[in-house]
This record gives sequence, C-alpha cells and structure tokens, in this order.
Amino acid sequence: MIVFANLLIGIAFILSAILRFMFFIIIGRVIISWVNADPFNPIVRAIISLTDPPLKLIRRYIPTTFGGLDLAPLILLLAMEFLQIFLVNSLASYGQYFLRMA
Repeated sequence: MIVFANLLIGIAFILSAILRFMFFIIIGRVIISWVNADPFNPIVRAIISLTDPPLKLIRRYIPTTFGGLDLAPLILLLAMEFLQIFLVNSLASYGQYFLRMA
C-alpha cells in the first residue's frame, strides 16, 4: 500500500512539474507572438513546436479568434489550471490518504 501511495504522489509531482513547465512555455509563445521574434531562432522554434499541437487542437474545435485576438493560449492555460487543481491535487490527496491508511 505504501508503494502505491508513493507512486500516486510521484505521478502527481511529475504531472505538476510538466504543467508548470508548459505554463511558462505558453506564456513565452504569447510573448513571442507580440514581439515578432526571429522564426529561425532555435529557442523560438522549440517553443513553437512544443505549443503548436495543443493550440491547433483547441483551434480545430473552438473558434478562438475574436477581433484579431487569439484566445487559444488562454483556453489552454485555463485547461491546464483545471488539470492542476483537479487531477494533480486528487492524485496527491489519494496518495496521502493511502499513506495514512498504511
């Protein structure tokens, strides 16, 4: 039971770290779109390649452009915050619960 509890806590920690990393990558993508950065810069290309798949998925199903303003990054950030609050906290809570039971 202790191993399963620690597994849940570890998964919650890794998922939280990935969501935090992606949060900053998406903020970087928004800033890059504002300042018109060099598209051949390797850092800019990496940021764009990391953020394009989830943003394209959102744009495919939800109309996100209103008056020239793209709201897809905002929708993605809200979805990630939901995952952080719901999924990560639930996994960590279940892990703590199982540790107390053991």
